[in-house]
Amino acid sequence: MKNFKLKAEQIKELAKGHGGCIATDMITVEGKPVGYMYREAPNNPQDSGWCFMSGYESQEYMDEPANHEIYDVNTIANYDPEIIPLLNSPIGSAFERNESSVFVEIDE
Repeated sequence: MKNFKLKAEQIKELAKGHGGCIATDMITVEGKPVGYMYREAPNNPQDSGWCFMSGYESQEYMDEPANHEIYDVNTIANYDPEIIPLLNSPIGSAFERNESSVFVEIDE
């Protein structure tokens, strides 16, 4: 069982209605900020297509299914509200934090 950094009662409505996403335990369990985010074509109507990572995940880490889960985008917005202005970006968008801790769009 995972010990999440935020408890259910701490989750506020910050970004409702965006659907589901994938996020790593480095964000939801370890509490690291989102460092890299990209949007793929959704797999189903409930899927936003967003994937959120801290940027510290290795390929080996990502290959382990237990290290990431499906969440409501709102949940991840509570972990890192700085993603909210980017959530309506089109499919194919990708962003990473630069040295100044500001999200910049990148070519994936």
